[in-house]
Amino acid sequence: MKIVLAEKVSPATLAVFQKEPEWKVVTAEQIAPGGLAAELADADALVVRSAIQVDAALLAAAPKLRIIGRAGVGVDNIDAEEATRRGIVVMNTPGANAVAVAELTLALMIAMCRGIVRANASMHAARWEKKSLQGSELRGKTLGIIGLGRVGLEVTRRALAFGMKVIGYDPFIAPVIARENHVALLTLEEVFSSSDFLSLHVGLTPQTEGLINERSIAGMKKGVRIVNCARGELIVEHALAEAIHSGQVAGAALDVFRQEPPKNSPFFGMEQVLLSPHIAGSTDEAQEAIGIQLANQVRDYLKLGVVQNAVNVASLSEEEYAEIAPYVEMSARLGQLLSHAGGSGDPGASRGSVESISLSYNGRLAALKTEMIRNAAIAGVLYGADGVNRINAMTAAAERGIRVQEEKREQIAGGTGSTLGMTLHWRRQSGSRAGEQAGGQDGLWTGVATVLHGRSPRLLRYDSIDIEAELAGTLMIFRNQDVPGVIGRIGTILGEAGLNIASFALGREKSSPAADSAPTAAGVNREPGHALAFVQLDMPTGGASQQVQDALRHAIDTLRQVPAITSVRTVDLGKL
Repeated sequence: MKIVLAEKVSPATLAVFQKEPEWKVVTAEQIAPGGLAAELADADALVVRSAIQVDAALLAAAPKLRIIGRAGVGVDNIDAEEATRRGIVVMNTPGANAVAVAELTLALMIAMCRGIVRANASMHAARWEKKSLQGSELRGKTLGIIGLGRVGLEVTRRALAFGMKVIGYDPFIAPVIARENHVALLTLEEVFSSSDFLSLHVGLTPQTEGLINERSIAGMKKGVRIVNCARGELIVEHALAEAIHSGQVAGAALDVFRQEPPKNSPFFGMEQVLLSPHIAGSTDEAQEAIGIQLANQVRDYLKLGVVQNAVNVASLSEEEYAEIAPYVEMSARLGQLLSHAGGSGDPGASRGSVESISLSYNGRLAALKTEMIRNAAIAGVLYGADGVNRINAMTAAAERGIRVQEEKREQIAGGTGSTLGMTLHWRRQSGSRAGEQAGGQDGLWTGVATVLHGRSPRLLRYDSIDIEAELAGTLMIFRNQDVPGVIGRIGTILGEAGLNIASFALGREKSSPAADSAPTAAGVNREPGHALAFVQLDMPTGGASQQVQDALRHAIDTLRQVPAITSVRTVDLGKL
């Protein structure tokens, strides 16, 4: 494993990587001028701050790259779209500097209330202006917080300690979290109209850009004080300046600006406005925490597959990942199995002709974060397609015109706690035998699977037939007429080929006459039903030898000659 630290990091950050004895770590000091692209040729991970531009050209020089870690929140210097297309996770470190930002937010509020900046300046000028510096307290005032993420909640905790009443707006926070933190959730308009202090803690999106504007300011409580330690683009600067001049806004404290450093700012020279040069997260403790957090995130992804704070794929905590990981593997195998059904076992027969993928998360599974399960299922369906993995699977599906539909049902009948249902719809191609051999209807192949004992992926239904089979290893899948002797013929032919059966799972159509009645005497005329068999073979873990492959092909040819067997094919689920 090779890690490239393209910008300087703290010794504690470097130590996280150096604890992995098998990993090669290249630091910024070791990279020759202009030599970053060469170092990335065989790199698995890239760690940057804000100076390095990770664009499409740089990514093209990194064919093995799996993860990009940004020590900080903003990822403006990373082409996340191109990284996603290449199957590379992009992570940042939101919240690592939450305490630092929260402390400065409160410090700015106090500074505005108590005139600390003017008091300091007058004292240094040898002026004693005590009477003109009478201030006000935070106690009893209402603080409105826009954005109740990690920083917003840290501000909340400190504001409560000062005796403030906290109200907030955040459409993405659970009401229970707000209640536990003693925040009254209100509409945006209600927060504006009720706040003595207004603090911004949201990211920049099309919905939040220009949030503080002439119209929203007009709806605010007269004399409000505004603090912005988030993004400068949240405020329409000339509108705020005019509101301060008019007295609608009593003051503002700004650590961020639309243009940094600001030039010809309307706030220059305004005594009611405190300005600081984007220092909210600039503490020794915060910078150390950011580096260590990022190093741990990158390490956990490379070693465990745990995705945290990713900007281009769903993030999971280590606990969430532990619960969901078996279903991720199960969904990939189910996707590969159904994809193989569409291809009828013939290389390339219907590959790329899948039109849509429908996923149904049932039971406990429906309550979990399912994005990784979805992506693994898509990657399984597209298994073998160049460059497709579980990070870029959704993008790859969209590029191929494949529709992906999802539904969640937390209440399911029966005793199975969690199941995943999957349906593939394949386009009919001229001359294709896919539908005939696989037994699907109208180009549809369906399956339902679960995980037993927390580790064993199991198929529960294949098309309309109930069957319990392990989704692992080399499987031979048979469709046959439901008549006596078929199982014996399969066992005999495989035995003669020197192929050992590890497990044998059977299922048959519920409408089959053989399933509804006792065996009939020989010679009785009846239409046989249809049955299904999944046979797991003992195959070498390192790959079958040529001799074993030849024996398997010969067995398949022989089995296809058995009149009662309508289709037979193999799929290897051990190569995901």
